Amino acid sequence: MADTRTDDDLGRAVGDLAGRGADRGSLARVAKLAAQSMQAAGARSVATGVWMAETLLDAVPHIPVRDAATLSRQHGGHTGDLLAAEVVRAASHTTAGLGAVAGALAGAHQLAPPTWAAIPAELVVETLAVVAVEMKLVAELQEIYGMPVTGTASERSTAVVRAWAESRGVTPRILIQPGGLAQVLGRGSRRELTRLLQRRLAFRAMRNMSALVPLMAGAVAAAELNRRATRSLGGNVARDLSSRRGADG
Repeated sequence: MADTRTDDDLGRAVGDLAGRGADRGSLARVAKLAAQSMQAAGARSVATGVWMAETLLDAVPHIPVRDAATLSRQHGGHTGDLLAAEVVRAASHTTAGLGAVAGALAGAHQLAPPTWAAIPAELVVETLAVVAVEMKLVAELQEIYGMPVTGTASERSTAVVRAWAESRGVTPRILIQPGGLAQVLGRGSRRELTRLLQRRLAFRAMRNMSALVPLMAGAVAAAELNRRATRSLGGNVARDLSSRRGADG
């Protein structure tokens, strides 16, 4: 049986990593929470990717999202496409840093005992944190282009998760039709989102693991993989939102 308190703590911790990045100590602490949660969830839930997808869904409401004015103030007063480029660059730097930290931890064997059994928890946390940063990026790009995602915390989270999975902005009809989020998302949305995320998260985790072998010496490779993936996602979403704004204008 899952430990609800541990899962709640893990969701908040992953959201916090998305907001401020991670050093070795913070990533290791979150990995301990993840290991406890994985053990409670059971081998099948972990192996099928259900646990990772559910954990990410729990984390999304805790991801801090800045509004356009705050982003502009923090990035030299830029707006529009220039601001979007700066925010994408910063997010790419953050995910690269997460990859470097995870790689360094694994390479230095600074893992909870038993050492090799704990490596998956470190890599899982890195994957969760990186994807959370990218979801934060999606939500902030929506703010930059004047299309903020509204609704309840659950509705906003669902819309951002779908947009991330599809590598584009939130679907326009969700943003503009009255009650759009509530009508489009529906009661079965969490189950659907879990299925949507399972394969994507498993792919990211396996790709990151491959960058850390042989000899767990792939910190630089992991950092570059993350940087490229985040930059690609951000570019896709920014182009989508920019084209919509141009069409409306």
